[in-house]
Amino acid sequence: MSKEELNKEDLSRLIEMAWEDRTPFDAIFHQFKLTENEVMKLMQQNLKKSSYVLWRKRVKEIGLKHQKKRGFMVSNAYAKNQYKPK
Repeated sequence: MSKEELNKEDLSRLIEMAWEDRTPFDAIFHQFKLTENEVMKLMQQNLKKSSYVLWRKRVKEIGLKHQKKRGFMVSNAYAKNQYKPK
């Protein structure tokens, strides 16, 4: 899936996954086929500047967005109760 193919729901879901500290970039790539740099560009384009700066700072400091830096295993890209009912 390319950046141009993202519909509103996919974009919303991608931003939600990127914002969540425990969802690694690998899970985002697996679902949307977007690299970390592409996710950063999308976040920058779709968030307020202050929100983007806070997100980037958090991602750098926490270090959980990279599978190799995590000290625990995650079997799913999302929690069972993560999706909101429609």
